[in-house]
Amino acid sequence: MHIYRALSNFAFSFANISVMVGVTTVYNTGLRYGGPVSMTLGWLVVALFNGCVALSMAEICSAYPTSGGLYYWSAKLAGKKWASLASWVTGWFNVVGQWATIASVDFSLAQLLQVIILLSTGGANGGGYMASKYIVLAIYAAILILHGIINSLPIQWLSLFGHVGAIWNAAGIFVLVILIPAVAKERASFEFVFTHLNTDNGTGIHDKVYTLAVGWLVSQYSLFGYDISAHMVEETKHADRSGPNGIITSVVLATVFGWIYLLALTSVVTDIPYLLSPGNDAGGYAIAQALYTAFHRRYGSGVGGIACLGVVAVAVFLCGVASVTSNSRTAYAFSRDRAMPLSRVWCRVNKHEVPINVVWLGVAVAFVMALTSLGSQVAFQAMISIATLGMYISYALPVFFRVTTGRRSFVPGPFHLGKYGVVVGWAGVVWVTTVTVLFSLPVAYPVDNKETFNYTPVAVGGVLLFSVGAWVLHARFWFQGAITNVDAHY
Repeated sequence: MHIYRALSNFAFSFANISVMVGVTTVYNTGLRYGGPVSMTLGWLVVALFNGCVALSMAEICSAYPTSGGLYYWSAKLAGKKWASLASWVTGWFNVVGQWATIASVDFSLAQLLQVIILLSTGGANGGGYMASKYIVLAIYAAILILHGIINSLPIQWLSLFGHVGAIWNAAGIFVLVILIPAVAKERASFEFVFTHLNTDNGTGIHDKVYTLAVGWLVSQYSLFGYDISAHMVEETKHADRSGPNGIITSVVLATVFGWIYLLALTSVVTDIPYLLSPGNDAGGYAIAQALYTAFHRRYGSGVGGIACLGVVAVAVFLCGVASVTSNSRTAYAFSRDRAMPLSRVWCRVNKHEVPINVVWLGVAVAFVMALTSLGSQVAFQAMISIATLGMYISYALPVFFRVTTGRRSFVPGPFHLGKYGVVVGWAGVVWVTTVTVLFSLPVAYPVDNKETFNYTPVAVGGVLLFSVGAWVLHARFWFQGAITNVDAHY
């Protein structure tokens, strides 16, 4: 299985983060809550603290290179007394967060494809085809099945998809960053891009700080997913170096590329109310409308804008492949340590050493999660917050144990932060705690119906209640924590 080099590890991580996906698919949220300033300057704030989380994870990954990753680290760092509980809770937050990630990425792709079809057939105001929520769900199911099939292929093929994903993201951003501002006849001013605060959001929230904080979701959602480097290390040579290098390199490049891409998109945002209006040609999909309008004004046709959306759609598809890969490796390792129901089924691998059963488990769970879209679109939009918070909580838990109970016993690997390790770790933990509170607050007032209720704290609290409750009532009697041998030679 040791066929991956450091480049493969980085490629999967960069493709899984896929800032083109995150920025484009949740841009509406940032535009509505705070507008340009919440995204352009907010990106830098989020990137700074996210970097602290990533550096701490890279340090721990270098010390404990195993596909169990986060939940294994918690077990090693929490101390003997709390090892099993720490491992259990971290693992479940990571697995559920990854299931939500698959759901959010693939459903975002289904929605994007629906918008591409709408604009290609004349737009909402020109008789274009607007797919029903059932058709969108069917498209989503087809995407999930394709991702399941790809992840059932031999590891060599997955490595190829990882490389293609990294190249496509880098090349796609490069092309779009040059093309979009060049095509636009009307561009936003420098002052607008970096200082304009949108408080006219129709949500009943008027406090500027509150609005800015909610808008940070764009940046926070766009910059997670680098834990795949940890989950893939058992398929990597020199894991104690390639793992942390994959985390750091992918985060740095994603931060830089993502910010430049965000600036390019925001440069063509000149009329926020119109872009967010459900009555525009793209049905309220802000970036799709902005690109379509820019090309239409320049060339009399919006085909170029649709082509740009196609570039993004391919990136989203490749990100979905990497998301399923990451989840399958995590869930495989978790079941290998007997932490999941029917663990013997999920930890099986086929003749190509692919954990095929758990691949399709992730696909099935992600589909069930998306069924919420039939009842309430707002409920499904909470999936983005759930994915973000579930993942970051699972990132922060081993870092927390590193700077508290594991501070004295931690034996660093080849990559380490030296005397700054504890300070950087605490900065990351405090940041994750802060955004967990922020993203659990109401996103509309008054909160009096299912369309204004924020389902995020219910879902995140549900995972916490389930994991701790299952531990108290059942798992504490038999779960011994991660059993992977990290002393193996990679």
